[in-house]
Amino acid sequence: MPCVFVYGTLKRGQPNHYRMLESSNGAAEFLATAQTVQTYPLVIATAYNVPFLLNIPGVGQRVHGEIYRVDEQMLKFLDDFESIPSMYQRTSIQLEVREWARSKEGEDSPATGSITEAFVYSTTTYQPEWKTLPTYDSYDSFGAHGLQYTYREARD
Repeated sequence: MPCVFVYGTLKRGQPNHYRMLESSNGAAEFLATAQTVQTYPLVIATAYNVPFLLNIPGVGQRVHGEIYRVDEQMLKFLDDFESIPSMYQRTSIQLEVREWARSKEGEDSPATGSITEAFVYSTTTYQPEWKTLPTYDSYDSFGAHGLQYTYREARD
């Protein structure tokens, strides 16, 4: 089953995490916390304060997030949720494991600090001024930045 790295509203404790838990969307198993090996600009943009990972490697910060093992149904849901290909693209990214969740009996877990790969949703479709926005190493809708995410259902 494929692995996906989430860095924004789909992380635990964030506004859209419940979507990862809904069985009607498919299956998702939390595996680890991790950070990108390369730096990327993680920005908060639009009137809805959406976190975007701009696909500009070598700029910004190493981004912290979570790795999930997902089934094909959840991967399809996430592709639709992330508006592929009009808004986001799904590509493979290298990640450094920060902390691996407890492994199942007989299953080996990568060591802290090891490098692994997962899919990530990033965008090459953005407004030019987004490159000048502050970048973050970790997203929290309720963070000190004061830019709380607006749920899709609450948007005009």
